[in-house]
Amino acid sequence: MLYALAHRWICRKFHLTHEDLHIDGPVLLIPNHVNAWDPLLVAMSLKDKQVYYVASEHIFRWGFVARLLERMVAPIARRKASLGTDTVKACLRHLRAGHSICLFAEGEQCWDGLSQQIFPATGKLVKTSGATLVTYRIEGGYLSKPRWAKTLRRGRVHVGPVNVYPPELLKTMSAQEINDAINRDIYEDAWRRQREEPVRFRGRRLAEGLERALYLCPGCGKIGTLQTKKDRVFCSCGFETHYTETGFFDPAAPFETVADWETWQKEKLRARDFPHGTLLFSDSDIRLTRVAAEHSEELIGTGELLQYADRFRCGGREFMEDEIGNMALVQAHLLLLSYRGEYFELRSDSGANLRKYFELWKG
Repeated sequence: MLYALAHRWICRKFHLTHEDLHIDGPVLLIPNHVNAWDPLLVAMSLKDKQVYYVASEHIFRWGFVARLLERMVAPIARRKASLGTDTVKACLRHLRAGHSICLFAEGEQCWDGLSQQIFPATGKLVKTSGATLVTYRIEGGYLSKPRWAKTLRRGRVHVGPVNVYPPELLKTMSAQEINDAINRDIYEDAWRRQREEPVRFRGRRLAEGLERALYLCPGCGKIGTLQTKKDRVFCSCGFETHYTETGFFDPAAPFETVADWETWQKEKLRARDFPHGTLLFSDSDIRLTRVAAEHSEELIGTGELLQYADRFRCGGREFMEDEIGNMALVQAHLLLLSYRGEYFELRSDSGANLRKYFELWKG
């Protein structure tokens, strides 16, 4: 009954079509990752199969909602910006117990409509598990709810399996060959699909939120000056473009797609030689939290996040760039990092672009 109600609602909301999966025994299901609704989109094609999802650790700190999710679907926690050893062990325990797992092996939703490479350790996990590997692809999901967007758009979404790899075949493949097969199967290019078969994704305030993904203005070259309203992306320097229902910019110059803009801004940011001691950019109303065991958290401080070439400061703490073990973004407003054996979360509820801090650290 619950599935039937959810199925009707999700399919109508996303104009979703799907191919169902019918495979006996434990399955390791790996789809591409395009938006926050992906677990539900995939679940609509799994009516007859119980699947445990690997989910970001931060959802286990949602209080009542977290307890409800744990009771209903028992997700497996994945602490981003960490090694993830405990997550791998939990997945193997489930698979060896005969359960099925859904793993979004890219690690995060794409920002620009192009699939990312999966974690290098994925192939080893697949090979060790002894389970059947099923690759899945979500088509149209990015443009229906881009990671940066504030609103949902209704166009056309399709979900279904791409290939099935039985354990007997996986035993003959190396871990790298398995990685290559997964990357090939789940790869999605939203812009190529739109050029081949254009679909309108209709909604309100189509451009709003893009300033959380795009941090460099092509007009003046400044960082963090872009703003959005309705379908407009603009800067105080006079630069302006419009985001259309097909996802392309109008005018098409200097960039036709978010992916084009993304490539350009990354290259520009990494090519800059920032002098030490100079404040590069900042954002206000940032909340710094230390995350401990059992999903507990401790507020360190709130205030400005100040980025320098070799470090950043927030909440009375200073973090040296070369001592950050790992860093990850969740959704558009959470920046997670491992630092000197501790785990921290930087949170913005005011729409600040945290990507620029992440991309500067990645170098």
